Order: sequence, then C-alpha cells, then structure tokens
Amino acid sequence: MRKACLNAVYTLAQREPKVAFIGSDLSPDLLERGEKEHPDRFFMEGVSEQHVVGMAAGLAMEGFIPYVNTIATFLTRRCYEQVAVDLCIHDLPVRLIANGGGYVYAPLGPTHQAIEDIAIMRALPNMTVVCPADAEEMTRFMDATLDWPHPIYIRLGKGGDLVVTKPEHGFEIGKGYMLREQGDVLLVGTGVATTRALGAAEALAAEGIECRVLHLPTVKPLDTDMILAQASTAKLVVTVEEHVKIGGLGSAVADCLLDGMEGRLPKIRRIGIPDVFATKYGGQDDLMEHYGLQPPAIAETVRTVVRG
Repeated sequence: MRKACLNAVYTLAQREPKVAFIGSDLSPDLLERGEKEHPDRFFMEGVSEQHVVGMAAGLAMEGFIPYVNTIATFLTRRCYEQVAVDLCIHDLPVRLIANGGGYVYAPLGPTHQAIEDIAIMRALPNMTVVCPADAEEMTRFMDATLDWPHPIYIRLGKGGDLVVTKPEHGFEIGKGYMLREQGDVLLVGTGVATTRALGAAEALAAEGIECRVLHLPTVKPLDTDMILAQASTAKLVVTVEEHVKIGGLGSAVADCLLDGMEGRLPKIRRIGIPDVFATKYGGQDDLMEHYGLQPPAIAETVRTVVRG
C-alpha cells in the first residue's frame, strides 16, 4: 500500500508541477527518481516532523500541493499543534501520508502503534481522514487527492494486504460502497479492518447468517446517506476498526445513527481496540487477534448477538 501511494505521488508530480513531496527520516533511495527529475519539489528533511508540517504549510500557501510522508504516530502525536494551526486553521491542501496505521509497527511497541490516530485527526475542523483497504484502492484514491481543497490524513496499511476492492468501485472522497449486499446484519469497516469483516461475513454465511459489508474508506467526511440507508433495513450494525473504540469509525457511525435515524435504532456493536496501550508483543496479526479483530472473533460477536 505504501509503495502504491508513493508511486502515485511520483506519477502525480509528472502530471502536475504544483505537486511537492516532503519526507521525514525515510530511506535515502525512496523516490530517488523523483528527486533526480524534480529536485526543486522532492525533499528529505530528516527527523524534524514538526518542521516538515510547517514547511508543507508554507509550500501550500505558495500554491503547491505538498505530500508529506512519515510514521503515523509522529504525524499525529508529535505534530498535532502544527497540523491544527498550520494546516487546518488555514485549510491548506496538504496530504499527510501516515506510515503504519493501527498495529503495522506492532514489534516496535506502543510508541509506534497508531491506535488513536483517526480520533486525533477526525477531531480537527477541515481535516479529511482516508483509510484505503488495499493498494489498488490506494491508487484510485490518490487520483482524487489532486483537486481536493482541504488537508488529508492518509492512513497506510502494512503493504501486501489482500486486495478486496475492484476497479468498478472507483473512489470518491466522502463516499462508501458495498462489498456484500445481502443480509440482516450490516458490518461496517474501514482500512484493512474491512478485509477482516469480509472474512467474518464469509464464515457466517456458511452457517446461514448473511451479512452485508459496507466499506468506508473515508472516515471524514462520512457517507451518512449510505450508512443511514443501509442501517434502516438492518437488525444489527457492527463496526470493525483497527483503532481504539473511542473516537474512531465506531464513534462516527454511532453519532450518525443517533443524529440521523428516524424511529428505533438497530442493535449496535463496536469492535475495536480497547482503551489500552498494548502490553503484548508480536506482529500486526498477533495483536489484532489478541484484541478480537480477526474474522473468527468478529464472527463470534455477530453470532452471539444474532442467536441471543
């Protein structure tokens, strides 16, 4: 996914002279051809993330469309004031490419595990939050970034993630789409958690429990029309995210249903990371399993509610 994203930055820079790239402490050979071909628009700034955000803001004020790339926790926790004051208050078209959303950097411990990044970014006025499910969706999304007038936080997966989206899905910022369309249960996912929701839906279908799967690659702005339309005919809505339950996708969907649904709400369950920093060590899949984010645990949550 990261490779697809950065390759797209290079492609966009070939098309559009306003595109600039700023990296922070990345591999020296990353986007080397871009640096050689456009030395005035490709920069590597080292371990200075707050400076990088300010630099991107300055370039945006001069008419550029800057793409910033570094580790997700550094872009959110370390640079929060710069993102809020330099980017969001001025509503500048800077794209924050965040490596390692969720538990991608699980072996590096809680300092590198971006488990609350969606909540942090979603809270900022003018910020857009996008979490593609796979590399192919990432490529389609990047084409849409060129003309979007607001700052964007782009949450990257690990790379090599299973491709579950299709070209015909396209990509429109602020819109979701269905990956499975039949069933009384509505599973709602974002990022690679959608892949896990699909796995759970397939397992449950073998037991006679049919689940729809709604993929929301854009967490902000949220596709409230799609959520309300699908939830209105569902008996159970289950959100799935590789993020703490507080302030992420589940909170956004719950807010949408509370504010927008007429009549009685369906049952709602939110599956996500509990309100803890990880004390276990292992890979991304290990921690996702530990916190109940893999298909078997998701299926068990649905099974328990459906069967009472």
